[in-house]
Amino acid sequence: MTKGNINVSVENIFPLIKKFLYSDHEIFLRELISNATDATLKLKHLTGIGEAKVEYGNPKIEVKVDKENKKLHIIDQGIGMTGEEVEKYINQVAFSGAEEFLEKYKDTAKDSGIIGHFGLGFYSAFMVAEKVEILTKSYKDEPAVRWICDGSPEFTLEETTDKTDRGTEIILHIAEDSTEFLEEGKIRELLLKYNKFMPVPIKFGTKTHTLPLPEDAPEDAVAETEEVDNIINNPTPAWTIAPSELTNEDYMKFYHELYPMQFEEPLFNIHLNVDYPFNLTGILFFPKLNNNLNIEKDKIQLYQNQVFVTDEVKGIVPDFLMLLRGVIDSPDIPLNVSRSYLQADGAVKKISSYITKKVADKMASLINENREDYEKKWNDIKVVIEYGIVTEEKFAEKADKFTLYPTTDGKYFLWNELEEKIKPNQTDKDGKLVVLYTSNADEQHSYIQSAKDKGYEVLLLDSPIIPHVIQKLETSKNKISFARVDADHINNLIKKDEPVISKLTETEKESLKKNVEESINDTKFTVQLEDLDSSDAPFTITQPEFMRRMKDMQATGSGGMFGMGGFPEMYNLVVNSNSELAGQILKTESTEAKSDLIKYALDLAKLSQNLLKGKELTDFIQRSYKQLEK
Repeated sequence: MTKGNINVSVENIFPLIKKFLYSDHEIFLRELISNATDATLKLKHLTGIGEAKVEYGNPKIEVKVDKENKKLHIIDQGIGMTGEEVEKYINQVAFSGAEEFLEKYKDTAKDSGIIGHFGLGFYSAFMVAEKVEILTKSYKDEPAVRWICDGSPEFTLEETTDKTDRGTEIILHIAEDSTEFLEEGKIRELLLKYNKFMPVPIKFGTKTHTLPLPEDAPEDAVAETEEVDNIINNPTPAWTIAPSELTNEDYMKFYHELYPMQFEEPLFNIHLNVDYPFNLTGILFFPKLNNNLNIEKDKIQLYQNQVFVTDEVKGIVPDFLMLLRGVIDSPDIPLNVSRSYLQADGAVKKISSYITKKVADKMASLINENREDYEKKWNDIKVVIEYGIVTEEKFAEKADKFTLYPTTDGKYFLWNELEEKIKPNQTDKDGKLVVLYTSNADEQHSYIQSAKDKGYEVLLLDSPIIPHVIQKLETSKNKISFARVDADHINNLIKKDEPVISKLTETEKESLKKNVEESINDTKFTVQLEDLDSSDAPFTITQPEFMRRMKDMQATGSGGMFGMGGFPEMYNLVVNSNSELAGQILKTESTEAKSDLIKYALDLAKLSQNLLKGKELTDFIQRSYKQLEK
């Protein structure tokens, strides 16, 4: 038997492991199963190249809870270790740089991607165990050994006959403050969280399997059952399989395996696979989003060699793709020693750029393959595309190939198609192309109708980030502007060189404007007289495009960009000086009757903009009933 001290001169290494390196105690199981997996896959490699003259077979990792004796066992059938290797890998390598590590990182919350450099994964066991045993037998023809350490730098190492089969068994004597890890439910939860897709089968207890009845069995025959290993993981998840070998059904099955509480099918998926200049595989799914910007639920999961790391993937996945779901697996992602933090690194930026490009290419191929199907899905995916246009320049550069612009008539245009369609009719007198849109087809119906009467196309752009998208398009494209249909009277939205005929003299107009301003007496409204067609509405409320757009942008989180607080409610009241009502107001001698006419017309205009609410709406309805009684 050997006794000795672990090669470390810092006496307080274990408390530091417990409190600093691994603040999240539950990951000890992830680390120990990762080690068991590595040992198994190493054996697979050595038998494959003929170096290990043993049968690889069908090895598995077993996790056993012994609640009565307060022990947790992790057993593998992998490469095993000799006494010399235990001395080297457990006692020396683990702490060969411990002092240097502690000196460098003791005052920081994150480190610079040193996982594996110090072999500290195994020692995470001491976060939950007061004593750890290793029973191991190498694939080489050498005796099994037992290593025991009680969390101090002292250990014992001796040969043993207690283990006769190849592999390693780690026995954790669970500490009093960690007895939750003796609950089967807790261990199952951790296995499903971190090890659900590990590449080696993981056994956790047994389950009852019902055997199929033979075809000629009598009707009252009872099927036999047998106890079989309960394999808790899927060793070959979809992202590890070549896309050519997967069907759409396989992808859907995997999606529901990832998110068991999601009952709706995703719209489509993107299979990622790259081996240069970094290794990365994964599958991203487009869920049905509509206008939902919630990214808190069912997030993209990050794996490292099939070991779950986190679902906080900011930095690896561009912001706009955080709305998607799925898996990314890369051994090249730099993490700190406890895999808790992503490190700032050039490789991460390259990964993010690759994912962006891959998504853009997929969108372009989808619209080319089946335009009709893509159009049907547009409402459910548009918010991702629009978010990408606003936040990722490289994505925005490609977006014209797959961004759709739907109209209120249910037609869909790509940008070049839209431009070609509206250029002849919607270019103003200064040569600028004016794109008309609505954010709510019902609320802005009368304005849409006015635009359609002139033969204009009106887009339906109703996602929450449209103001930002419009701003981006106006700055990146030449001589275009967007105007919501209620931003002004339609004649002013697309100004043409057309003669204007006025029925009123300048004096009459001044008098009309003064009458309206005095009657409404509301600073929210700026009265604006226009010589319009006599059939146009006498009063129209519009909201200036700039002010409304800034207000909308503020509502989605960036209105403070001009250092302004809340934007005030401001509207234009467009009075049609050629309308019959304008003439009637001027002819009415009674000040009270004149005021009633103006207020009633204003209420009607407010009603068309959904601005008549509360007491104003109640009063208007009562006045309207009285009018009917006359």
